[in-house]
Amino acid sequence: MRQAKVLRLNKAGMPVDWLTRQETATLVVKGQVIWSLGDVFLEIKGGINRAGQRSALSLPSIVACTGRIKADSFTPTLTNRLLFRRDQHTCLYCGQQFPEDCLSRDHVTPVSRNGKDCWSNVVTACKRCNHRKADRTPEEAGMPLLAVPFKPNRYEFFYFANKNILADQMEFLRVQFSSNGCRSLQ
Repeated sequence: MRQAKVLRLNKAGMPVDWLTRQETATLVVKGQVIWSLGDVFLEIKGGINRAGQRSALSLPSIVACTGRIKADSFTPTLTNRLLFRRDQHTCLYCGQQFPEDCLSRDHVTPVSRNGKDCWSNVVTACKRCNHRKADRTPEEAGMPLLAVPFKPNRYEFFYFANKNILADQMEFLRVQFSSNGCRSLQ
């Protein structure tokens, strides 16, 4: 529970950030939470008043806060950690799972051939397969991909970005997973 974070949404219900319990408590106390979902995951006890009553602050696992709604398209940051989570730490050439330090980012169309460093052109590969493929396409190397790379939507990105998701947070995010990704999680 100490590692758990609170999912912050904008007023339209779209994920915006993962918050610490301290950040969440500040938003609650300042009255910036306009609605909440999910279970109370933490209750912070305060002092005792003159009547002998102890104050308490309940923190829900999902909060919606005031603020602007960005209407622009969402482009998640591409990092190796998030890429490896998207591909479930599996080499998309040989199909074996590996620890993070044995994995690398492989460009389906190599950068040396004007391939882009973007979600739809990168896959997780073990170092052996990445070296074997070299600067060729999977077809040229005779190494077909086991899955099609995809750009995660906002909800999938928030799932990949937090390894300590609470059940009610997962339930909220899972409803919006795309059909091309996160199939094994649905």
